[in-house]
Amino acid sequence: MNKLVRELLPFGSLILVIAILSIWQPDSFLTLDNFLNVLRRSSVYGIIAVGMTFVIISGGIDLSVGSLLALCGMCAAGAMIRVGGENPSLGIMALGTAVGLLAGAVGGVISGVLITRLKLQPFIATLGTMSLYRGIALVMYDGQPINVSSYRYLGEGTLLGIPISVVLFLAVIALAGAVLQFTRFGRHTYAIGSNVEAAHHAGVRVDRTLIGIYTLGGLLTGLAAMIAMSRTVSAQPTAGVGAELDVIAAVVIGGASLSGGQGTITGTIVGTLLISFLRNGCTLVGISTNAQLIVIGVVIVLAVAVDQFNRSKAGDTT
Repeated sequence: MNKLVRELLPFGSLILVIAILSIWQPDSFLTLDNFLNVLRRSSVYGIIAVGMTFVIISGGIDLSVGSLLALCGMCAAGAMIRVGGENPSLGIMALGTAVGLLAGAVGGVISGVLITRLKLQPFIATLGTMSLYRGIALVMYDGQPINVSSYRYLGEGTLLGIPISVVLFLAVIALAGAVLQFTRFGRHTYAIGSNVEAAHHAGVRVDRTLIGIYTLGGLLTGLAAMIAMSRTVSAQPTAGVGAELDVIAAVVIGGASLSGGQGTITGTIVGTLLISFLRNGCTLVGISTNAQLIVIGVVIVLAVAVDQFNRSKAGDTT
C-alpha cells in the first residue's frame, strides 16, 4: 500500500461512515446539534489521543491514560473541596484545575522515567502505572466520587456558540500539530521512532525527549480530565476505564504505525472522529452500548491488520 493511499484511507473511511449515516438516519444525524454533540464527546478522548500520537510516533505506548484521567480528576476535585468547601470560588476552581494538570504531568514524568532510567519496555512500564494510578484514585476517597457541582464551565460553557471543550480541543490540535511538524522536539520524536540508535548518533537527547513526550501526554490527559469532570460535575475514580483502547485505536486508525516513526495529528483527529461517529451512529440506530464494543473492536482489528500489512510490505522492499 503506497503512502498516498495509506494517508487517504482514514479520510475516505470517515467520509464513508458519514455518508452512510446521512442516508440511513438523515433526520437525527444531519443536525447541527448532533454534530456539536459528537465534537463535544470527541474532545476528551481526542485530546488524550493527541498526546498518544507523540508517544506512538516515538515507538512507545501508554496504557495508563485511562487511569491517569481518573486520578487527575480526583486530585483536582479533592483540592477544590478541601480548600474551598462544597461551593469553591472561581479562584479555588482555578487552583484545582492547576492541580489536575500537574497530576497529569507528574504521571507522565513517572512513566517516562521508568522507561528511560529503569529501561522498562513502554508496555510493561505503563501497564504498571495503569494499575498504580487507578489504585490511588480508588483509595483517595474510598472509591467514592467527589461532587463539584459549580465546576461546569469547561463542560457546559460556550464561546460564540461553540462548546468550550471543542474550542480547547481545536486549540490543542493546532498547537500540537505545529509542535510536531515545525519544531526540533517534533523532528526528534519522529527520529526516535524511526531508529533510536541513529537518533542517538545524530545527537538527539533520546531520554530527555522521551520523558518530555510522556510528560506532554500526561499533561493533555490532565486537561481531558478537567473537561470530563466539568461535564459530569463530579470526579469519578472509575472514569476512563478502557479509554486507552479507544485512544490507541484512534491514533492507529489515523495512520500511525505501532512500530513508530509514522503518524500525524490530522490523522489522529480523523481516527477519533471516525470512532465517535461510529458510536453516534450505533446509538441512533438503536445498537446497545455492549454491542457497540463489537463494532469498535472490529475497527481496531482492521486498523492493526492494515498497520501490520504495511510493515510487512516495507520489510519486503528493504
